[in-house]
Amino acid sequence: MAIDSSGRVLEISSVRFLHPEEHVFTEMLSGWRNQQLSRNLAHLTIEQRERLVKRFLSFTNEYPWHWSPANVDEFFGDLRAEKKARQSTVRSYQAALRAFCSYVSDPVYGWDRVCERQFGTHPAQVCFDWNTAVHVQASESAAEKRAFTRRELQLFFDRADDEVSRIASLERKGWLPAYRDAVVFKTAYAWGLRRNEVRHLQTVDFARNPHAREFGKHGVLQVRYGKAMKGSAPKRRSVLTVFDWSSEIMEDWLENGHRHMSGGLDLFPSERGTLVSEAALLRRFRRYCDDLDLSPGLDFHSLRRSYVTHLIEAGMDALFVQNQVGHEHASTTALYTSVSSDYRVKTLRRALDSTMKNALSGMED
Repeated sequence: MAIDSSGRVLEISSVRFLHPEEHVFTEMLSGWRNQQLSRNLAHLTIEQRERLVKRFLSFTNEYPWHWSPANVDEFFGDLRAEKKARQSTVRSYQAALRAFCSYVSDPVYGWDRVCERQFGTHPAQVCFDWNTAVHVQASESAAEKRAFTRRELQLFFDRADDEVSRIASLERKGWLPAYRDAVVFKTAYAWGLRRNEVRHLQTVDFARNPHAREFGKHGVLQVRYGKAMKGSAPKRRSVLTVFDWSSEIMEDWLENGHRHMSGGLDLFPSERGTLVSEAALLRRFRRYCDDLDLSPGLDFHSLRRSYVTHLIEAGMDALFVQNQVGHEHASTTALYTSVSSDYRVKTLRRALDSTMKNALSGMED
């Protein structure tokens, strides 16, 4: 059989295969890959979906034309009960499995005819609203996830700086990666960046802001690898520098750190000259948090949450903050905001004082 570029079965070969089930399943995955590529989905997304389908096949020990809703119940029940998978993980897995079943059961692609001829049955959709999780709210992040307090953030940055000094004092090579990672953490907070955004930064992504000359060459940051919408290219945005220390740490890194690494234009290269890996950043981040006995609810994304929170607390306009972090909707930015109790009390006090002042002014009139 042959598969076209959109995933349709074009012909059935007269060749008899020793294991036709395995051959048909492999061709199904190839066709599904083509169909997803034609929809402009990212290669990484497609690969993750394929791994999930293979995992489901291994769990059920059945091929897609024998799958049933009961298999879905057993597989995801095991993920939740035994593997302790998060709700968002389960929902994304179910979406992938639903998409695969939609593909192989759609008569347009021809797999129903292939399976009827080969196995006397055909694949069908096994994921329905009544046996899968429903996405009912904008954010499904774990409840314990939060922003750093200002004190926690300072402790974290101090710990990162101390590690650079400690390794350098021992005259070991590891001081440069430790220095790089310390600047990565500060950069993620200073411009409110996601992990993938900060990893892909290049030295040419900075420019002057004519309205904020005090930041020199680092007044505006062009983010080229922003979070993509489904089926689209990475979303670009410009982030204006707001913290007076941001340009200083960047200039120091370029002068005393980056020039010692062979990463070319990449702002944060690894020792081998490639992009610094997410795994390496997360390991160091977690180690510093553990050393300081910080809450497990703090993760790399907490640096971005902190950026939003601290700008709001500083009185920045909410729309400005929304544009800085690249959110389509204000409600998304609001989910990131974890203002302190002190800030909330001061906000309430100002509102009450204003109300009282207006009331008294009305009485005098």
